[in-house]
Amino acid sequence: MKAVVWHGIGDIRLDDVPEPRIEQPTDATVRLTASAICGTDLHFVRGTGGEMVPGTILGHEGVGIVEEVGPDVRNFRPGDRVVIPSTIACGYCSYCRAGYYAQCDTANPHGPLAGTAFYGGPKMSGPFQGLQAEKARIPFAATNLVKVPDSVTDQQAILVSDIFPTGYFGADLADIKPGHTVAVFGCGPVGQFTITSAKLMGAGRVFAIDRIPSRLDTARYQGAETINFDEEDPVEALRRLTGGIGVDCAIDVVGVDAKHADHGPAAAQARQEEGQFEQEVQQVAPQGTAWNAGNAPSQALEWAVQGLAKAGTLSIIGVYPQTMQSFPIGMAMNKNLTIRMGNCNHRKYIPDLLDLIQSGALDPEKLLSQVEEMHTAVEAYHAFDERQPGWLKVELVPGM
Repeated sequence: MKAVVWHGIGDIRLDDVPEPRIEQPTDATVRLTASAICGTDLHFVRGTGGEMVPGTILGHEGVGIVEEVGPDVRNFRPGDRVVIPSTIACGYCSYCRAGYYAQCDTANPHGPLAGTAFYGGPKMSGPFQGLQAEKARIPFAATNLVKVPDSVTDQQAILVSDIFPTGYFGADLADIKPGHTVAVFGCGPVGQFTITSAKLMGAGRVFAIDRIPSRLDTARYQGAETINFDEEDPVEALRRLTGGIGVDCAIDVVGVDAKHADHGPAAAQARQEEGQFEQEVQQVAPQGTAWNAGNAPSQALEWAVQGLAKAGTLSIIGVYPQTMQSFPIGMAMNKNLTIRMGNCNHRKYIPDLLDLIQSGALDPEKLLSQVEEMHTAVEAYHAFDERQPGWLKVELVPGM
């Protein structure tokens, strides 16, 4: 079968690979009808997402048809149409039972302290073969598959595999209350769903910070107040637009591949911090970087802490490798900030989000910008990496 395979930093290829098979009684195999490219995938290609194993199939978002189930999978059968949560959980440990699926004690073969297990990730996440393929093996399938209602399309369902629940998780961590003022740093696909989710939770005002015009346009379409950090200092703008107070909640959706301002008033501050940013890049990418890697890993965190009101809440869902060490702890402590962060517990949110879509309360497909055939995957990666206008979220369709 065809799959997108990681061979090295900056080197991904569409390869012929063996088809997956049932390995454990709790496994299922799924024929993918839709996958997608995520910003997290780009971290691995760029070299900023942790140590990868050559030969790993990329991708952690998938919709498909169950082909085979192991004898201990009792709630699915061949022919069921399913969405695959991005993070992998056993469903029976104490963390899974409490809804912390991303902190499962069982799924990661490196042990309970190794971190989140997910598809197509770095060595310490498993690794598990990913979902940018024609077929995939799903471990602990009774937990890691969710049936898709007939009225929900593949294009809608693929968005609840990862990015919609992750955006909702970010807003949930921020503890948004009706009327709250919220700043969302990063207007990529997850950032857009964070804006959507903040609105669902009753936010009074949502500020969206980015510098890509097409992404800022999409945020504005959703009703967010946009700030281009290459045209104005985002911290100064947030304070000015909130009467000098700052925002109640800030959500970092950018992560390790943040970029500093190259123009405008914020660029002067970036030049002063250039040495710090260079040290951070070496810290998170000791093997070097490729493609469009970020040049200021802590930039979004710094702006978020500075832009928050005293006693505000910082939510961090942007991806950072375990080697990341920089955080403005002094300012955060002295402002009495609450800080909440982590990998999304996808399985917790997906059923409710599917219900919202099925009821017609919202249609996430409006944020899906590209549908590409699998054989153009590498070209699609480059366009997404370069943040070309209109390339917001890319679905990959095997055998289209």
